[in-house]
Amino acid sequence: MHGEGFFFQAFVYLMAAVVSVPIAKRLGLGSVLGYLLAGIVIGPFGLHLIGEEGQDVMHFAEFGVVMMLFLIGLELEPSLLWRLRGPILGLGGLQVGLTTLLVGGIAVFAAGLPWNQALAVGLILALSSTAIVLQTLAEKGLMKTEAGQNAFAVLLFQDMAVIPMLALMPLLAIGSSQGAADATGGHGGGHTPWVETLPPWGQGLAVLGAVAVVIVGGRFLTSPLFRFIASARLREVFTAAALLLVIGIALLMTRVGLSPALGTFLAGVVLANSEYRHELEGDIEPFKGLLLGLFFISVGAAIDFQLIGDAPGLIAMLVVGLVGLKLAVLLGLAKGFKMSLDQGLLFAFALAQGGEFAFVLVSFATQNHIFGADVSAPLIAAVAVSMALTPLLLMLAEKVLLPRFGTLEETDAREPDAIDEENPVIIAGFGRTGAVVGRFLRANGVRPTILDINSEKVEVLRKVGIKVFYGDACRLDLLSAAGADKARLLILAIDSVEKTHLIAETARKHFPNLRVMATVATRHDAYEILDTGVEDVYREALDSALRLGVDALGALGFRSHQAMRSARKFRCYEVESFKELYDLRHDEKLYMNTAKQKVHDLERLLISELETVDEDRDAGWDVESIRRDFGSDSRISGG
Repeated sequence: MHGEGFFFQAFVYLMAAVVSVPIAKRLGLGSVLGYLLAGIVIGPFGLHLIGEEGQDVMHFAEFGVVMMLFLIGLELEPSLLWRLRGPILGLGGLQVGLTTLLVGGIAVFAAGLPWNQALAVGLILALSSTAIVLQTLAEKGLMKTEAGQNAFAVLLFQDMAVIPMLALMPLLAIGSSQGAADATGGHGGGHTPWVETLPPWGQGLAVLGAVAVVIVGGRFLTSPLFRFIASARLREVFTAAALLLVIGIALLMTRVGLSPALGTFLAGVVLANSEYRHELEGDIEPFKGLLLGLFFISVGAAIDFQLIGDAPGLIAMLVVGLVGLKLAVLLGLAKGFKMSLDQGLLFAFALAQGGEFAFVLVSFATQNHIFGADVSAPLIAAVAVSMALTPLLLMLAEKVLLPRFGTLEETDAREPDAIDEENPVIIAGFGRTGAVVGRFLRANGVRPTILDINSEKVEVLRKVGIKVFYGDACRLDLLSAAGADKARLLILAIDSVEKTHLIAETARKHFPNLRVMATVATRHDAYEILDTGVEDVYREALDSALRLGVDALGALGFRSHQAMRSARKFRCYEVESFKELYDLRHDEKLYMNTAKQKVHDLERLLISELETVDEDRDAGWDVESIRRDFGSDSRISGG
C-alpha cells in the first residue's frame, strides 16, 4: 500500500468511525452497530471508498481482539477463572458440540453435502463473535450478570476450541492434502512451518513450553522488568513495553500453533495481581478500542451484497437458520443449567451469531480443499450478516422480549409479595450504595421496597433475611406493583447511567408526585440525570472522598474540627459550583474557564479559612472523638 493510499485509507476509516458511532449511540444503537454500518457505507458495495486493502486492514484490526482478551484476563484472578470452569467446560463444550452436530446433520440431509464438508461447516458455524458480544455486553453493563458471565465462559471455550479445529481441518481434506498453514487470521492460531518440522511429541513440548514461558514469565519476570522501565519515568516507554508484551506473546503463541487471543488472555490472568495491572490497562485500552473499531468496520465492509443480491433467498435462509438453530440450542442449555428465563434469553440472543474465527476457518478449509467457493462464499456472507445483526438481536431481547416474557417465571412466584407491600420508599438497585441506604433507612424505622435485576443477588439476600424483589425497575408495571403511585421517594442506586436515566424519565412521567433521588458515578453522569428533571442527584464518591480527606488531614496533624469544618465548606462550595457549571455545560470554553476559576477560588477560600482558625475553640476536638461520632472506621462508606 503506497504512502498516499495508506493515509487515504486511514482517513476514511477514522472519518467513518467519528461520524457513525456518535450518531448510533444517540439513536440508542450502540457503538458496535455504528461501526458495522460505517463499514457497509464505505465498503465495496457502498461508497466504494475502500477496496482490496480492506482485507489487509481486517487482519491488522483483528489484533484488537487479542488486546481485548488480554485486558479481560487482567480483570480475572485465577481463582475466579477456576470457579468458571463449570460454565466453560459444560456450557461451552455442549454448545459447540450440539451446534456442530445439528448444523452438520442439516448440511448432510438438507443440503446434500458430504460428511466431511458438513462437519467442517458445523464447526465453523458453532462459533460466536467474541469481539462483538463482549463489547456490546460491556457497553450495556451486562458483563457482571449471570448471562454475561456464562456468555464469556462459552466464548472462552470457543476460542480454545479453534486450536483443535484448525488441527482437524487437514484431516477432512479431499484430494490434495496441501494446506495453507499460515491461514491463521489476526487472532486465530494455526500450525506454522516451524512447528510442523517437529515430531508430534516435539510439537506437544513446544506448546507446553510456550504456555510455561507465559505463566512463569508473567509471574516472576514482568514485575522486575516493568519496575526497571518505570524508573525511567517516561510514559511512552512504558506504553511501548506494554505493547511489546502483548505482541510478543501473540507472536509466540502463533509460532507454536496456539491462538494468540488465548495466549494473551492467559498472560492477563497471570498478571491480574500485578502491581502494574492498572498501568497496563490504561496504556493498552486506547489501542484496543481503536483496533476493535477498525475490526467492526472491516466486518461491515466485508459483507458481500452482490452475492446477497444474486441469492437473497439462500443467504436469508442461512442467516435465519443459523440464528434460529443457535437460539434453540442456547435456550435449551440455559434451561438445563437452571438459568432464569430473563438471563437465559439474554444469554441466547447474545451468542446466536457466527464469529470472526469463521473467516479464519473458512479460509483454512478452502485452502485445504475441503470445499470450494460455492460453499465458502455463502458461508462468509451469512456469518458477516449474522454478526451485523447481533446488536439488533440484543436490542430485540432487551426492549421487546424481556419486558414481556423475561420475568414471567420470577414474577409469578413473587408477585404477591410485591403487591402486598406499600412502603414510602422504593430502592432500585441493592449494590454498594443501595445496600447502605437501605440498611440505614431500616435502622431508622423506615422500611423500603427493594428492587434488583440480579437474580443471584436476590436469592442470596433473601437467604440472609433481606426482602428484595427481583425485577427490572425500567418497567412501568413493576414500578406500579411496587407502589410507586403511593410512595414518597424513589431512590435509584444503579450502576448503569442509561438505566438510571430511563427509570427517572418513566417515574417523572407516570408518577409526578414521586420524588426521585439518584446516585451517579461522575459529574457528567449527574448532568445527564439532571436533564430528566430530577433535582436530587448524588455523586457516590464525593462524601467518601471527603471523609478520606478529613482522615488524611488528621494524620498530618490538623485539628479534627478544623478538618471537618473544611470538608463541610468544600462540600457546600462543590454543590454550588456544580449547579452553576450545569447551566454552562453546553458552552465548552466558558465551562472550562469557569471550572478553572472555581478550583482557584475554592483553594483560596479554604486557605484563608485556615489562617483565621480559632484554636482555642477547636481545642476540645481530636481525631478519636470524630471517629467515635462517625464510626470506628471513618474511611468506610457507601461510596
